[in-house]
Amino acid sequence: MPLTILAIDDSRTIRELLREALVRAGFQVHLAIDGVDGLEKLDAVRPNAVITDINMPRMDGFGFIRAVRAQPEQSALPIIVLTTESAAELKSRAREAGATAWIVKPFDEAKLVSALRRVTAA
Repeated sequence: MPLTILAIDDSRTIRELLREALVRAGFQVHLAIDGVDGLEKLDAVRPNAVITDINMPRMDGFGFIRAVRAQPEQSALPIIVLTTESAAELKSRAREAGATAWIVKPFDEAKLVSALRRVTAA
């Protein structure tokens, strides 16, 4: 049974690139346009891992991560941040919020797939 990934990004282009890359790698993929949409889809999708951008309207990635971590049943859900940001303070904020990993855009498809396989192997 394929692993299910919820990918959250406000850029349609990035969402489609993620969908193509992850489907090619054998994942089942669901998409959300921002943190609010991601939270609304979380229970229905029941993903094995989440990929989220940081800078999004309505709810950014930090807010999404904090909201997910506030749910006891989601405390171990792997969350990979995928963003254009690379500042150490933002990485630190993401880690403190509960992010599992941080990948900078543009992403390398093989590295992203490898990271997903690592965080979902537990």
